[in-house]
Amino acid sequence: MAKEIQQGTVICQSGQPADSIHMIIKGTVRAIYPGGEYFLEKGDVIGLCDLYRENYIFTYTALDDVTIASFPIKKDGLAALLRRQPDFSQITAKSCLKQTNHILEVYELIKYDCGSLYQYITESYGEYCNLCERHRISPRLLPDLEEIKPLELEDDIPRWIGSYYENMAGVLAQTLPHCRIPYSDFLNGLLMKTSQDISEIVSICHIMSYYKSDIAKTLMNNDRLDLFDLYTSLFFRVSPDDEDSTSISADISRMMIHLEGISSISQELYQSRVQEYKKKLADREEHGFNPSEKNTQEQDSCDLTGSINTILQYAGCDKYLCSDFRKYVDEYKAQIDKNATDDASRKLRMNLTKTFYKVYEAAFKKSLEDDHIPTVLKMFFQFGYVDEELAGAENASYLSSIAERFPSNPEQHVYTAYEWMKAVYLGEKEPSRNEFDLDFPGYVRELKTNGKITAAQEKEMVDDNNEKVLFELNNMFPIVNKMTFGRITTFCPVFSEHNVLKELEKGMVTQQKMAEALNSIRSIDFGAYYRETVYTNSSIGIAKEYISIEVLPDVILMPNVGIRGVMWQEIEGKRRTTPARMMVPIFQMEDLTATMTRLTGEFRWEMCRRVQGPRWNDVSEPSLTSEYFDYIQFYKKNHDLTADAKDKIKSAMQKAKNSYKEMFVRDYITWIMYEGNSSPRLNKVARTIIAAYCPFSKEIRDRLMANPMYKEMLEKYSLKMSQKVHHIDNLCQKLNNTRTPVPEEILNQKKFLES
Repeated sequence: MAKEIQQGTVICQSGQPADSIHMIIKGTVRAIYPGGEYFLEKGDVIGLCDLYRENYIFTYTALDDVTIASFPIKKDGLAALLRRQPDFSQITAKSCLKQTNHILEVYELIKYDCGSLYQYITESYGEYCNLCERHRISPRLLPDLEEIKPLELEDDIPRWIGSYYENMAGVLAQTLPHCRIPYSDFLNGLLMKTSQDISEIVSICHIMSYYKSDIAKTLMNNDRLDLFDLYTSLFFRVSPDDEDSTSISADISRMMIHLEGISSISQELYQSRVQEYKKKLADREEHGFNPSEKNTQEQDSCDLTGSINTILQYAGCDKYLCSDFRKYVDEYKAQIDKNATDDASRKLRMNLTKTFYKVYEAAFKKSLEDDHIPTVLKMFFQFGYVDEELAGAENASYLSSIAERFPSNPEQHVYTAYEWMKAVYLGEKEPSRNEFDLDFPGYVRELKTNGKITAAQEKEMVDDNNEKVLFELNNMFPIVNKMTFGRITTFCPVFSEHNVLKELEKGMVTQQKMAEALNSIRSIDFGAYYRETVYTNSSIGIAKEYISIEVLPDVILMPNVGIRGVMWQEIEGKRRTTPARMMVPIFQMEDLTATMTRLTGEFRWEMCRRVQGPRWNDVSEPSLTSEYFDYIQFYKKNHDLTADAKDKIKSAMQKAKNSYKEMFVRDYITWIMYEGNSSPRLNKVARTIIAAYCPFSKEIRDRLMANPMYKEMLEKYSLKMSQKVHHIDNLCQKLNNTRTPVPEEILNQKKFLES
């Protein structure tokens, strides 16, 4: 029976059970899938491409008023339908092959776009570097450019499949109308095989569309660490009279055309950045190009002239080290492309890095006895500053203005690297674990085991604060400084202007900014930094109660201009109620809240592993890590996941390099940044796991309770918490009956459970 469908109505939704096919009698229908779309018209059959899957993989929407005839398809019922209606068989076969060829065309187009976009990005950055070299400007390095690779498909479709389906359509058009033998079983097999191929093609289109949107962020993103910013910044540094000014302007115009055609880039972001560029262009045309600004800035920072001499004189290094350090700094300063990857450049950065840390150690030791550390040395300790020309006059002046009173706060768990080292020296903090996960006592014990020190020396060394701070300076410090910088292959610890990708003031990490970032995360995942511990108080009859206490992390600001954060260790020593240690650059070029969200996700994972021990991935003992591990390991067999969700997991696993931890961290970021703001992005299984172990705050839970996607899991959580609150209430009542004051720990636990 024919059925009228109004314009805009969704006829079949991706993810719903594929239990019917529908022939279009009148009108046009749009079929959408991850990575593409095509259109169905009169005579086409909806749902044929989804037969291989239990659920629809396409969403079919009426573009105008549509009339359809529906045919329910039960298990193995398609062949019977085709046998009963031979004419419908021919219509079905024709429509199926037509749709397949549409999808193959989209596949070819996406594949071409991926290759074309990759080539455009790499060639554009190469041209940018050439332009910088011509104007003796040190080119900036894009953080994500090193990670961009050409599109590689592990399970691509066979090269012959396009021609096969194109020819098959012609063969059937000539054969079926004249065929005198029953062919319903043949068509049934063809439809099922075609549906299987389409399922694989759509899966690959999905992966390619993710690849395309991922690399497109290199052209423009919210952090402004992108090609558009490189080109526009370069344009305003080149004189309008220079012949390259016109070509750079043309390059920017071409880039804008590219950006307009990329759907994954927010139009709001695009319009904002373009308007900003046009406004600066209009201002320059009105006021003219003023190259004298740089000279003015240089005059402002003349008191910093000879900074490297001040540093070396203070450190008191031997003349050979001083000579080498000066030579390497001068050579590095003379390099136009400080990110060059040739052998000579790599060797120079390596030598400069080694001498830098030797000078840093010597200067640090002397500063321990100095109550009046010179400003230049504070700049050296806190920012890695060594030379006013290398830093750039404007940057050097700014660093000088903040060095004396940098807004960190050890009492609020935010340390500069220098403050952290001094805390270790004073015995206020224990050294961090080294890259082999050995803490300081373990390291000393290993020295004794290897015969490098005696038992008496071991006993003396393990309590020596000088040895502790040397361990921190020579182990955690150089490794984490490189990691937080983010671009490991071009790392150099010396502050250089070419690494400054946005204004220093905007990138500076202060105690206040750190508190705001962590509070933003805790307002969503309220229990992020709570640890479960045992409370006992035999004097009032409490033998054993599990309570949760919040322990915020120690954050150490590394002396670099970087783009990454590092979750170095989840606890100190063996006690689970000690602060985690997280490191970020003192000038963070990427969004600080996003960085801390990632580190919080890593902390969640590592803390669970610490608590669970060897059984961290044993699903018979439910935990965050075990359930998430089981979910990723067996996602292909999970009936709660749609075909689209499975494709996303497969693509995400490739990006995460098959790391279960990285997969969880990415989902956790989505949980905080999107799901916590009422924008569902996760699949049902991932959402259920994370909701159980990283629950939203009460305010968010109350807001989401009306949403059917969250209702069941939130009700389950509320029931579990109400049972725990009931237990605490009974305990409080028992204490009140004996007129015993309820301990603060128990009252705090009740507040936590009700949060």
